[in-house]
Parts: sequence; C-alpha cells; structure tokens
Amino acid sequence: MKRNRLPNIYLCILLVLIGMTSYLLPVIGETEDIVWAPVSGIIFYFLFVKRRFGMLGGIFSFLEEISPGLDFIPTFTIAWFIRKHGIEKNAEASLPSK
Repeated sequence: MKRNRLPNIYLCILLVLIGMTSYLLPVIGETEDIVWAPVSGIIFYFLFVKRRFGMLGGIFSFLEEISPGLDFIPTFTIAWFIRKHGIEKNAEASLPSK
C-alpha cells in the first residue's frame, strides 16, 4: 500500500514567498523569475509526488512564475490544500461503513 505523503505546509509557504521576492525589485525581479521558474517547476514535481498532479502542477508553477505579474498566485499552498483534501477524502472512503 502506497502511503500518501503531504509536504510540510511551512515549506510550501516559504516557496511561495521565494517566488514573490521578485516584487521587491521591480525591474530586476522579473530577471529572477527566469531562474526561479524552472527551479519552482522541478521542486513542485518532486514535492507533490503524484505523477499527474506533480507534472501538471510543475508545469503550472513554471508558467505562473515565468509570466510577468502572476507571482502573487500561491501555487504551492493551493496545491497543498488540494492534496490535503484528496488524502482526507480517500481516508474517509476507506473507512468501513456502519
């Protein structure tokens, strides 16, 4: 039986904050996104180990970070809540009914 792993919420928040640092330096910050976007996508893929979820989320994270002005979207935190809900839903479904 494969265990559903949920990454640490504080790590997800930290990764969102790293992505938002480009707002600190308006012109130079967008250059940071060129480096951070692929790193963000790769981290997302490995952090959220579900194959399809990790792949699609990693692509979305990359596109969100590379696109100017979209850094405010908390991709990692949203993904954490989606996975948490999915894990809880699966746990409820596996309980024996009365």
